Amino acid sequence: MKGKNKVRAKDIRFLDNALLNTQTYYDYLERFKKICLSMFEWVNLPKSMNSRYLEECLYYKGQAALLKDNNYGYINTQAASNGYMNIYGLPTSLNCYSYGYSEYRNLYTGLEGTEDKDCVLVMNNWQRVPTAATIELFCQRLAEAEQVAAVNIKAQKTPVLIVVDENQRLMMENLYAQYDGNRPFIFGDKNQLSENAIKSISTGAEFVADKVMDYKKAIWNEALTFLGINNLSNEKKERLITDEASSNNELINLNLQSMLIPRQEAAKQFNKLFNLTGDKAISVRLRSDLFNIIKQEESVITDYNKNGVDDKLEEVEENVR
Repeated sequence: MKGKNKVRAKDIRFLDNALLNTQTYYDYLERFKKICLSMFEWVNLPKSMNSRYLEECLYYKGQAALLKDNNYGYINTQAASNGYMNIYGLPTSLNCYSYGYSEYRNLYTGLEGTEDKDCVLVMNNWQRVPTAATIELFCQRLAEAEQVAAVNIKAQKTPVLIVVDENQRLMMENLYAQYDGNRPFIFGDKNQLSENAIKSISTGAEFVADKVMDYKKAIWNEALTFLGINNLSNEKKERLITDEASSNNELINLNLQSMLIPRQEAAKQFNKLFNLTGDKAISVRLRSDLFNIIKQEESVITDYNKNGVDDKLEEVEENVR
């Protein structure tokens, strides 16, 4: 190949590195997405509704709608604000839409005069902010830290720069390819490769990958705190004083409640709007036993006691102590 179409080996390596960087970012993104979509359990949803799609709407869009359709029955859709704002800054109607579906519905809020409305707004948090936007920022920082650590580790393998004549570049690249692959190489032509023909420059690459990995763990823990998930390792717990541990638990609890309470409020409104009671009423709860382990605030413990898990909670609390 000639001219502009010629692809050099270093260009291919650059493309490989760029692809790896992108894959690293999306790998972290998928890890967190799986966590986010598995945190909450919608209990007693009608068969015509889909909790996975509901949580995806909240994750990506920050809001969703619950309604009753004449053809499908009870369904959940994406939601876009429509109409005027009421006295609490909520839309008076929603565009309830999905794949091949779109309807404008008046929003039920529980206020007097909205009893005849026919849809409920589900909020990811009180600000209706998607989780995905923040998670993407965390994943970008994690991917960058991973890349820095990888480069630093690589630098320990080749701590010198080799300076040769330009016409010897390809030869040295091939030799270093063997060196990079942990293979010894032997070269027998002393006229082409001699002590005077080669110069080396030390890169002075200090090993900092361990510090970078600690930094990455801090980012990971910060992201878990944002999601309301305990992230203190046993080693760190032993160094924390009681006040520090309590402060961290309180922050984790508040972050989690900021997403749980709006969902519970939507379930409450849905039940009231469509007169669902008893075993037909829907509810929202945390799916994981992590709830019991990390939540020590009275409001959360009381909520779980109501669900009949007193014995389990006491057992987990004993393990935490």
